[in-house]
Amino acid sequence: MIQSTQPKLVCLQESKLEEISDNLGKEFLGQRLSHFIYLPATGVRGGIVLAWDDDYICTAGHLRREFSLTTTVTMRLTNVSFLLTVVYGPATDLDKPRFLAELEEIKPAGNILWLCLGDFNLIYSAEDKNNLNLNRRFMTLFRRTLDRCELLEITLQNRKYTWSNERECSTLVRLDRAFCNKEWGLAFPSVCLHALSSSASDHCPLFLSQIRQQPRKERFKFENFWIKVPGFQEVIKNAWESPVSGISPLNILHHKLSNTAKALRAWSSSLFGEAMLQFHMAQEIILRLDMAQDTRTLTQDETELRRALKVRVQGLAAVERSRRRQCSRLTWLKEGDACTKFFHLKANARKRKNFIPCLKKADGTIIWSHEEKEAEIANHFQNTLGRKETRSCSFSWEDLELATVQLSTLDAPFTEEEIWGAISQMPSEKAPGPC
Repeated sequence: MIQSTQPKLVCLQESKLEEISDNLGKEFLGQRLSHFIYLPATGVRGGIVLAWDDDYICTAGHLRREFSLTTTVTMRLTNVSFLLTVVYGPATDLDKPRFLAELEEIKPAGNILWLCLGDFNLIYSAEDKNNLNLNRRFMTLFRRTLDRCELLEITLQNRKYTWSNERECSTLVRLDRAFCNKEWGLAFPSVCLHALSSSASDHCPLFLSQIRQQPRKERFKFENFWIKVPGFQEVIKNAWESPVSGISPLNILHHKLSNTAKALRAWSSSLFGEAMLQFHMAQEIILRLDMAQDTRTLTQDETELRRALKVRVQGLAAVERSRRRQCSRLTWLKEGDACTKFFHLKANARKRKNFIPCLKKADGTIIWSHEEKEAEIANHFQNTLGRKETRSCSFSWEDLELATVQLSTLDAPFTEEEIWGAISQMPSEKAPGPC
């Protein structure tokens, strides 16, 4: 399984090994995951192994506790660090309070990123088990611990339970989970948790990965901040009044809208193309001028350049905040709230909720890739829409003896007052029709 998924970080629970040599580690982890730390098992019970690919990840500050193994993980490509805790919760009720107390003690202070995962041997909801044999006391204690640790669950996409006793009338429980604090969630907004095949255990392995950004077709999108930029009205006026060919009013309207969209896109690109690149370049130039000022007096041109760049940075930052707010579709937020933690948590939650990780075909096959999902959705609607079904029965409206109702107003053309009334009731940032 490790060879097929090629993970950069592996967390194993219930290793049942008191000691793991380098040779033994390479034997079941492979050459790529030759760096590892472990929590020894007690006899044949427990044990945790944490292994990583040193080309992508480095670790430091290992902390071994009774039920957990904690270390600081740093991603080499991005230099992002976070605290990782791998747990193996006790199966006996007598030890569970100590395990929960240990989690609260591990909770990092301040704004440190924290990811906590493993086999907790606990549930916090009745939905996590397929029967009513529940210990509600420990469910309450587990929920309370999660609240105190300020941990949010990373949603498991494709399974409801992660463990089975594999009997005829199986008991199914969700014991394996992944939690993170809000700081970790903001740093890694596009993650997805999947369950893999339980071919080697009564638990199903969990696979935490980054969601690949799918290519989007380029289309016109009106930016709300445009109306505040000087020159916007002139671009609209010139594009709309430019001559177009055609006789049909509908075709003329289509060409005018198309020309206006092209003009706005070109105008915006000339001013705000690669906005984030401009932002970081301006920041770098300002920093270099600040450093130069430490050793000499800036020239008048340099002073004016720095002043202009600072104004430019503020403008680009405002543009980025407006774009993020518009992309999130959280229109009830104020303009300046687009960089708050609350905003990012809401926007990321919406993105994860709307993401479709996989589709199940009619033959039961599960498909994961974007191309396969796209083809399956198109095939489904092509086979569903537009097919003429044979009618087996029909209504006899005369026999129903319904009262006659004057419906001619439904066929009457819309008045200008009705159209403007509908538009005025819409949010100011929404288009009155499909784009």
